[in-house]
Amino acid sequence: MSRIEKMSILGVRSFGIEDKDKQIITFFNPLTILVGPNGAGKTTIIECLKYISTGDFPPGTKGKTFVHDPKIANETDVRAQIRLQFRDVNGEVMAVQRSMVCTQKSKEPEFKTLESVITRTKHGEKVSLSSKCAEIDREMINALGVSKAVLNNVIFCHQEESNWPLSEGKALKQKFDEIFSATRYIKALEALRQVRLKQSLKVKECQTELKYLKQNKEKAQEIQDHLSNREAQLAASKENVISIENQLEPLKSSLAVVEQNLTKVMRLDNDVKALESRKRQMEKDNQDLQQKMEKVFQGTDEQLRDRYQNHQRIVKEKEKRLLDCKRDLDRVTKECQRFNSEKSELLIERGRLQLQADRHQEHIVTRDSLIQSLAAQLELDGFERAPFTDRHIASFHRLVKDRQDRDTEAANRMMREFAQKETMKQKQIDEIRDKKTGLERTIDLKSDIQNKKQAELKNVKCELQQLEGFSDRISELDEEIGKMEHDLEKAERNSNIETLEQEVQTLQNEKINLDKALRRLDQEMEQLNLHTTTITQLEMLKKDKAEKEDQIRKVKSRHSEELTSLLGYFPNKKQLEDWLHSKNKNINQTRDTLANLNKQLASVEYDKTYASNELKRKEAQLSSHEAKLFDVCGSQDFDSDLNKLQDEIEKSSKQRAVLAGATAVYSQFITQLTEESQSCCPVCQRVFQTEAELQDVISDLQSKLRLAPDKLKSTESELKRKEKKRDEMMSLKPLRRTVVELQDKEIPDLRNKIQNANRDLTGLKGEIEEQELLLQTALSEEEGAKACLQDITLMERYQTDIRDVERKIAQQEAKLPRVNLSRTVLQVSREKQEKKQLWDTVTSKIELNQKHKQDQQSQIQQLKSAVNELKAEKLQIVSSMQRQRQLEEQTVELTTEVQSLRRDIKEAEEQVLPLEAKLDKLQQEKEELVNKRTASNKETQEKMNSINEKVKDINKYVKEIENYIQQGKEDYKKQKESELEEVNSRLAACEKQKEKISKEMEMTRQDIDTQKIQERWLEDNLTLRKRNEELKEVEDDIKKLMKEMGEMKVPQMKNEQKHLEEKIESLKRNHHVALGRQRGFEEEIVRFRKELREPQFRDAEEKYRDMMIVMRTTELVNKDLDLYYKALDKAIMTFHSMKMEEINKIIRDLWRSIYRGQDIEYIEIRSDADENVSATDKRRNYNYRVVMVKGDTALDMRGRCSAGQKVLASLIIRLALAETFCINCGILALDEPTTNLDRENIESLAHALVEIIKSRLHQRNFQLLVITHDEDFVELLGRSEYVETFYRIKKNIDQCSEIMKCSVSSLGSYVH
Repeated sequence: MSRIEKMSILGVRSFGIEDKDKQIITFFNPLTILVGPNGAGKTTIIECLKYISTGDFPPGTKGKTFVHDPKIANETDVRAQIRLQFRDVNGEVMAVQRSMVCTQKSKEPEFKTLESVITRTKHGEKVSLSSKCAEIDREMINALGVSKAVLNNVIFCHQEESNWPLSEGKALKQKFDEIFSATRYIKALEALRQVRLKQSLKVKECQTELKYLKQNKEKAQEIQDHLSNREAQLAASKENVISIENQLEPLKSSLAVVEQNLTKVMRLDNDVKALESRKRQMEKDNQDLQQKMEKVFQGTDEQLRDRYQNHQRIVKEKEKRLLDCKRDLDRVTKECQRFNSEKSELLIERGRLQLQADRHQEHIVTRDSLIQSLAAQLELDGFERAPFTDRHIASFHRLVKDRQDRDTEAANRMMREFAQKETMKQKQIDEIRDKKTGLERTIDLKSDIQNKKQAELKNVKCELQQLEGFSDRISELDEEIGKMEHDLEKAERNSNIETLEQEVQTLQNEKINLDKALRRLDQEMEQLNLHTTTITQLEMLKKDKAEKEDQIRKVKSRHSEELTSLLGYFPNKKQLEDWLHSKNKNINQTRDTLANLNKQLASVEYDKTYASNELKRKEAQLSSHEAKLFDVCGSQDFDSDLNKLQDEIEKSSKQRAVLAGATAVYSQFITQLTEESQSCCPVCQRVFQTEAELQDVISDLQSKLRLAPDKLKSTESELKRKEKKRDEMMSLKPLRRTVVELQDKEIPDLRNKIQNANRDLTGLKGEIEEQELLLQTALSEEEGAKACLQDITLMERYQTDIRDVERKIAQQEAKLPRVNLSRTVLQVSREKQEKKQLWDTVTSKIELNQKHKQDQQSQIQQLKSAVNELKAEKLQIVSSMQRQRQLEEQTVELTTEVQSLRRDIKEAEEQVLPLEAKLDKLQQEKEELVNKRTASNKETQEKMNSINEKVKDINKYVKEIENYIQQGKEDYKKQKESELEEVNSRLAACEKQKEKISKEMEMTRQDIDTQKIQERWLEDNLTLRKRNEELKEVEDDIKKLMKEMGEMKVPQMKNEQKHLEEKIESLKRNHHVALGRQRGFEEEIVRFRKELREPQFRDAEEKYRDMMIVMRTTELVNKDLDLYYKALDKAIMTFHSMKMEEINKIIRDLWRSIYRGQDIEYIEIRSDADENVSATDKRRNYNYRVVMVKGDTALDMRGRCSAGQKVLASLIIRLALAETFCINCGILALDEPTTNLDRENIESLAHALVEIIKSRLHQRNFQLLVITHDEDFVELLGRSEYVETFYRIKKNIDQCSEIMKCSVSSLGSYVH
């Protein structure tokens, strides 16, 4: 059993750093008390014990604040040392020393832990162990026999953390988990759960992976079968392609020769047709040209050309003369335009100058009127008559400036007078306002003092009224005190507390004996459990056998119906595999049939595609030819468009002939009308009545004569365009025949082929769908059987396992007869249950006696408290009555002061009223002065502004007049008028020359028009002779081509071409089909080989087998982990329940013996845990909370209890935890246990601590350390026989803590 004996402290907190300051404290059995005022260093004792035991610093404290401050000690380095002498759990003497150093740096101190040493005395020899060689904290925990959590939270709990049992849930749970030392087991549970979770995830991953591996294995086998089939088909297809290519080569050569000859024939035929068409057109054109001409030139070609050249020379000379006249006209026109431009500019400039002269005169008149107006306003003499000279204007400006200066000076003088008057008024106002403000401040201050005095007087009167009835209350209190003291003496005589304590002691001894017996039975039960392993293993084997038989039944029930429908019976593994092999053969045959149908389908689809492509090509060709025809013709009706074009050409030729003769006719008509004396119409012989009518006709004929050459030229260009279009349409006639052939024959044939192919495709697709349905049914049956095969394999493995389990069961049953035990587990368990019931009975009796004792103590304590309260009330009333006379004197004094203040306030208010009236009058006078000044200033300013504005206007006009005169605008105006007259004369001469040139040009143009008609006639003769020569050449070419075509056998070549094309087309179709199949086979083979090389299909069967093994073994491991988890969790729960029950029983006893209130019967710790936890769930959660019970109601104590109840509950819980968990270490330190407790509960706490000490006197290592500043509490503890001395802690003259040993009898004589 461990206990502490002695401790020395140096340099910690307020303990000094010199050797003389070292303080040594010896710990007594069973009680050590430390007393001292706040700040003396009492709590430092517990902090040192906690640090020496666990190595932990106080809460919220770093190492540098735990050591004595170097600044206070005036040292650079401060060393601290704590030494503790104690006995370990084996009773051996041990000593431990921990040292620290704190160095003052520039900014803050630096803390460092020095070497720690633990010394053990064995057989008279000391053995030391340094912190360099071992972990001192762990050695201390092992030596004291309790966990670190119990040391921190129960034994040496710091005052700041003493209320942790009522902290929030998460922190409370962490504390209890540490105290119960369940952390290791919880970690083990968590480790099991995590491993089980990982293994479960692994099983799921394996199942998922297994599913895909199975699919990959089957898919790999399927791909391998398809690969072999496609390789054989590819070899046959290659041979077929080579054979077709050998047949195609000679046919293609023959067809090329025939097509070359036919192309040549077609080219010759097209040339002949084109020449014939051209011949007909040329003959028609010649006829049209002869009809258009009036007569044909009869001379030779040389004469015709000479005449044409002479005519052209004359026309060119006239055109040259016309061009010269046009240039002269353009030159003269430009000169006229230039003169017009100059004339316009001069007119504009003259108008602008005239406008400026008019404005100048207006400025002079306006200036003079303004001067007269302002002179009249200012009463200036000498300015009544206008106009004014420069001398008058200068004199006017001087007089106006003098007048403005006088007005400004008068206005400023008046403003200064007003400002002086306003300043005087403002000074008077400020003096009166200051005087008024002082009086008002005096009134406010004295009013506040008056209100305070009146309130104080009211309070004093109320207190006097209360004291009037206290004299009667004193006599009542004397009677009540006598009665209470009598009841107290009676209750003390009737109590039997000592008898109850003896009975409790006897029952506790009996309880200890029962505890020993229960521990002995537990040991015996453990020994029996070792021999029952064989039985447990036998039960587990039987359970395993039953589970496997159940799995076999499940497999049969799951697949019996499906397999019976497929095979007619429930097969074993070999029978099912044979059936699958035969089913696989049928599937392969169906696949071959389906492949042949797909080949036929591909061939038909190729034929259809080829025909569709040909159809598209022919349709595109047709569309292209039709577009060409449409581009030329403008419509699709080629023949009608060609005939229509011929008619238009004929009309245009006739129109050209008419226009060619119109020039001569119009010239002749004009000559007749102008030369004859009796003018009449040349056509109808109507005589013109007037000269105007004759001139109208001549003008009309002349205009038509001028327009005739242009119309002739446009008609000829239109005729050439139409002739060119006709030639283009003639060249497109072979293209038209090709369009007709495509529309009537080739495209309809291709469409019929496509319809036949669609019909064949529909039939083949129906057959393929039927075969695919058969294949799908067979595959689904095969898939179902394969799925069953896995479970049947597993079923056979279960059957093998059952045989192995039966063999193991026989072996275990053979071992059982050799076991010979005197007592069974059931007998030991029954005896243990009887002892436990007896232990519960004894415990109940102890609780009942303690409750009786507590009730008697509570009654006596309540009577004592009532007597003390009555005495205190009497003492307070006596002291209050002594104060009555003093209050009466204070009342008279306050009344006098209030009356004096009221008079002063009234006098001040009377002085304020006349000051307010005078202040208002002065402010009104000041406002009148300000208004007068503002009005006068405004009037003067407006008058001066008006004069300034008029002066500005006069100056502006004067400046404008001076500028006009200085710039010489009048002379410049006269100069521009003379320039304008000169330009007008030049412009008139230029206009006469322009009119002369225009008349000459008109005559020349008429001569040229007449010569043009003669030129057209000569050109038509030249054209006619040239066309006749070209017509002879065309006829010779036609004869030559017809002779060449007659030598070739065209019909025989066409028949041979058609025959070769049909044979080649058939072979090409077969070749394309074969190539398509070959390419498809090659692509499929490459794809199959690539798929087989992919990671998921490579070694697929081996991977599937390995993964199946991993999954089954992992499932078995998971079952074992779940069993281990449940067993360990159940053991932890049992331990937890037993300990909590024991702790709550101690808490109830202590609460009933200490707490004197009636609102709480007892308190207890509730721990709510999750049930039915397995390894697959999260670990069990314990939700700790402290509840207070009253009747049948339990409420959470946190947030509902008072500060005193909180302190008391925390203290009782620590006492209970210490009694439960400190079996090997009976030490308990209580730091300020009476904080927030009332006197009654302090007394009951002291009594309870004495009872605890008394009940644990038989325990040699029980030590209670109490730290308090309440000397009354120490005196209550000192009344027991267990305390003779205590330690007093105080500060010496150097403000360092000192520990002194004192006697309990000296408590009353000590003066702080």
